[in-house]
Amino acid sequence: MVSMNNAENTNKKVEVCILAAGKGTRMKSSKPKVLHPIAGRPMLQHLVSTVQSLNVNKVHVVVGNGAEEVKHAFQHEQVNFVPQLEQNGTGHAVMQALPYFEESNRVLILLGDAPLLKPSTIAEMLECECDLAVLTVVQTNPFNYGRIIRTQDQIIEIVEEKDASPEQQQITEINTGVMIADVKKLTGWLERITPENSQGELLLTDIVKMANLDGDIVKGIIATDAMEVQGVNDFTQLSQLERHYQSSIAQNLMQQGVHLMDPNRIDVRGDLSVGADSTIDINCIFEGAVSLGSNVRVGANCKIIDSTIGDNVEVKPNSIIEGASLEAGCSVGPFVRLRPGAQLGEDVAIGNFVEVKKTSMGKGSKASHLSYLGDALIGAGVNIGAGTITCNYDGVNKHITEIQDDVFVGSNTALVAPVFVGEGSTIAAGSTITKKIDADTLAIGRGRQKNLSNWKGPRSK
Repeated sequence: MVSMNNAENTNKKVEVCILAAGKGTRMKSSKPKVLHPIAGRPMLQHLVSTVQSLNVNKVHVVVGNGAEEVKHAFQHEQVNFVPQLEQNGTGHAVMQALPYFEESNRVLILLGDAPLLKPSTIAEMLECECDLAVLTVVQTNPFNYGRIIRTQDQIIEIVEEKDASPEQQQITEINTGVMIADVKKLTGWLERITPENSQGELLLTDIVKMANLDGDIVKGIIATDAMEVQGVNDFTQLSQLERHYQSSIAQNLMQQGVHLMDPNRIDVRGDLSVGADSTIDINCIFEGAVSLGSNVRVGANCKIIDSTIGDNVEVKPNSIIEGASLEAGCSVGPFVRLRPGAQLGEDVAIGNFVEVKKTSMGKGSKASHLSYLGDALIGAGVNIGAGTITCNYDGVNKHITEIQDDVFVGSNTALVAPVFVGEGSTIAAGSTITKKIDADTLAIGRGRQKNLSNWKGPRSK
């Protein structure tokens, strides 16, 4: 008898069960496989974020190898971790989670090492009116994958590679491991599977046969993108997924009007938004939340992390920007390092080999080369000469240097914080400043020079 409650099934709440207990032996790594990153985030995080965006009811993750490490990495997520103490197949893994499912719900089963599943594909699975839906894909070379045996729309069996006949091995439609089913029916099917196969394991794929014996409807949904269902078993496959993911990001950026000098040489490891008419040169890395305004130019070999960059900014090659804010018209680099707390006002210029940390700089100020500016409040129109440093750390505490508007700081100046420099002042080159400087004052803090004639140094001997 064929089931008639399919439309009712699609209206049920959905729980998610992610199988993440595998050891990842072929990766030869002590790190749990699902924690290896794609685009800077663990593989498992990609799946968790995807399903959470679809407002599912609950997310369960079956863990085994490195369980405590996985739990720690996801301690702030709304995830229920289910232990699989003994790895005895995919069916056995789902069995461990059965007590946590609500009988009136449906459950979507995912594989933790296949992280790039699209929300649209999952949505199609959720809308499928059947008792059991299986996500499949067509591969030219389906070696080592379970083959889909079907009669028109009905999938009647999934045969593993080792158990397949020569004729069945010619089938190119394969199982991805992704399924969705009614919890009550799933429970009944799993109770009847046995380890009578070449692996000697309880295989989830055997529930297809059980569903057919019960007269249930089993449909296959064919994924259009083979890479979104690709699993990771070694670092070669991990790198392939990384490039695929980065390629899709690059294509989206270019469709939004961003000029990428080479779309094969950009890495986005977080969330990147870019305004119109912006250009990104080769080998640039973006991590965390990064926002680039309009008409921004980012030179080659730059790394930008958790930063906001305004319109008409130029970031010259080989610069590192982290936790910084740059207003419109700034120019930084090459070889600049902006550390967390760097706040550059409009039209600020930071030149080569300058490091800025927890420092604000007002409109039009500049530090053109070879300086360190830390824990400083710098006004507008300030010139910082080459070799200037703020001596902000006394070995115990950090102290503030305050420089008001229109100050000229000569080259090779050391500002020993805490120190205040008044508006319109000038500091002579080579000075060490330890005391307050009033407005419109010339400050000279040099040791007295002595010239000793007839000097005979070691080289004269």
